[in-house]
Amino acid sequence: MKILAIQNRMGIGDTVIFLPFIKALSEKFNTPISLLVKESSKADQYLNQSNYIDQIIFLERDKNNKSRHDGFLGSFNLIDDLKKHNFKKIFIFNSSLRFYLIAKLSGIPEIYQYPLFNKNKQHITNTPKKFIQTHFDLDVKEDPILQINQNSIFNAKKKFNIDEKELNILLGIGGSGPTKRIPAETFLKLIDQISKIKKCKFFLATGKNEDEQIILNQILHSKFNDLCIPLDNMSIKETLPLIKNCNISICNDTGFGHLSAALGIRTITLMADAPLIYGSYSSKMFPIIPDGETTVSHNTNGKDRINPDKIFEKFLKILN
Repeated sequence: MKILAIQNRMGIGDTVIFLPFIKALSEKFNTPISLLVKESSKADQYLNQSNYIDQIIFLERDKNNKSRHDGFLGSFNLIDDLKKHNFKKIFIFNSSLRFYLIAKLSGIPEIYQYPLFNKNKQHITNTPKKFIQTHFDLDVKEDPILQINQNSIFNAKKKFNIDEKELNILLGIGGSGPTKRIPAETFLKLIDQISKIKKCKFFLATGKNEDEQIILNQILHSKFNDLCIPLDNMSIKETLPLIKNCNISICNDTGFGHLSAALGIRTITLMADAPLIYGSYSSKMFPIIPDGETTVSHNTNGKDRINPDKIFEKFLKILN
């Protein structure tokens, strides 16, 4: 039986957060599930080894409304694309009438969806949890899990000369927006503190965005250059085995933080300007919020108030 799930939020984190619900449905129906996701989710980079995932189908839409699945005609293109797969069930993790009609016209006999026209104030984890529980009596409590080949982990260990006697630390210094990118000075102070207690190696995860590259180069041009290895020329798929070899991760609210936690790595999440749930939904996540705040959300603008001493204190507590 072929099953499709639609998760049309934008980023890596959005897709990772929904994985426990996808996995629970896969186990319920004893079959891997295909996903319809946006290309910005980069799902093909980190879900290709997960046995509860079948195919990744990209929703081809962009902000200029010029892609294959945009607009009125794009809906019919998507219908044609879905018909080819002969899906028997579909789970739509949103309240869109458009997707309901597309599922109907695609000939999918069983459609399960969030309540229509009820988009406002849908909680990122509580809403799908209630959805799954209501329809299938499944109480989903586990963390997101990414599966990865053991040989690739071993090969990454050899390639990067990872010494188990050292601390191997992922620093997710990138971020999807400027308000989420913690300044290089914060990371430099943290590197200084950590490197004084034990021999360590830092892997710097970021993208090619100009502002991200500025932060990367500030760290690489510091006195800690010899301790740092940049990962910006690697694909997400290539970084996963390396992340799995790390002892701990310290990440901005970025895709690498979500991937790290889903790989089972204890991850300190630096939450400067997004809802706290995005850095605390997993038991592997340990959030740090800006000084002077009791919580964090959009427009907190706290990147300059993330305290490196508090990160270091959390770091020590996790290690011990």
